[in-house]
Amino acid sequence: MTGTLTSAPESSSEVAINPRYDTVIRRRSTRTVMVGEVPIGSEHPVAVQSMINEDTLDIEGSVAGILRLVEVGCEIVRVTTPTLAHAKAMGQIRAALRAQGCNVPLVADVHHNGIRIALEVVKHVDKVRINPGLFVFDKPDPNRQDFSQEEFDAIGERIKDKFSPLVEALKKENKALRIGVNHGSLAERMLFTYGDTPEGMVASAMEFVRICDDLDFHNIVISMKASRAPVMLAAYRMMADTLDNAGFNFPLHLGVTEAGDGDYGRIKSTAGIATLLSEGLGDTIRVSLTESPEKEIPVCYSILQAIGLRKTMVEYVACPSCGRTLFNLEEVLNQVRNATSHLSGLDIAVMGCIVNGPGEMADADYGYVGKGPGTIALYRGREEIRKVPEADGVQALIQLIKDDGRWVDPA
Repeated sequence: MTGTLTSAPESSSEVAINPRYDTVIRRRSTRTVMVGEVPIGSEHPVAVQSMINEDTLDIEGSVAGILRLVEVGCEIVRVTTPTLAHAKAMGQIRAALRAQGCNVPLVADVHHNGIRIALEVVKHVDKVRINPGLFVFDKPDPNRQDFSQEEFDAIGERIKDKFSPLVEALKKENKALRIGVNHGSLAERMLFTYGDTPEGMVASAMEFVRICDDLDFHNIVISMKASRAPVMLAAYRMMADTLDNAGFNFPLHLGVTEAGDGDYGRIKSTAGIATLLSEGLGDTIRVSLTESPEKEIPVCYSILQAIGLRKTMVEYVACPSCGRTLFNLEEVLNQVRNATSHLSGLDIAVMGCIVNGPGEMADADYGYVGKGPGTIALYRGREEIRKVPEADGVQALIQLIKDDGRWVDPA
């Protein structure tokens, strides 16, 4: 025999107390930060957000884009404000939305040397997002070899002078701030000191966190985005540890930036976001796809539902099909989904045969299982309720749900 056997635990409790085996996600404890009427923090559901891609100066187009996002379930909407004119336009956008009864929280994205822009837009939005690498931006010097400590500290003082008025304005208005670090846009002095690394990202964020703390401002959310999931994972983990060790319990905004499109963009985003959520990190998320913003929202909710953090749609349990399958599983699953997808909160299983079906679907509310050629067995939980001809299976499932008083007509 090759290899060695590890010894068994002395008692079953030894396995049970190991957090790696816990099926319940224990979220990192954070303070609550209000963004408009939406709370972000560990005591609340993970919030879903996105960003419109219309030019903010196009008031009508921006309002329409925001309303489309809200219609599909977006809970916080970010809008770019690259100039003072864009910042002022946010006031008109907000007024137009409120006139239509839409109170979705708005976030302004402020970048290069943005203090004047930020001080204007803070009056019109619920949160301001700044990028520490760009907020006080100096054009990189191609001939520079390093930064002395004196130069490093002098730039830090200049950042504090520029940033403090925004912090005071946010504090006065009781608005929120996102300190949004991006792996691809670290400040030059951070790159020289730490390299293009998660350590540099954390140091960049902490510089701004400490300025806020010095000014007694704590309505802060932090993001550490990167276009590669491994970098993003390392940065968020390090950020959470650094915050906790320093006594700061600020919430985290999760995302893999510039994830791309299609299946790979979704897989890449899920690899980063779901991994951290399963570790208890993250209080609001955005999936960044190179597609229309409305397509990001279903991916967010799917991630949250898949790991048990939110329940916003029907959970379908379905086997992958094999030689034992007694009907066209893919076709029937689509039929069941088309008939029941509006019943948010239910778990429905579609299983090909009785070999694994009743056991594998034990946690489902209802089951549709191949019983024999041309015959379907319907289950309520673990209990077989009745057998029906395959042709009547979907309608019989609907009737069973109706009999239990759990059916609602689709909108």
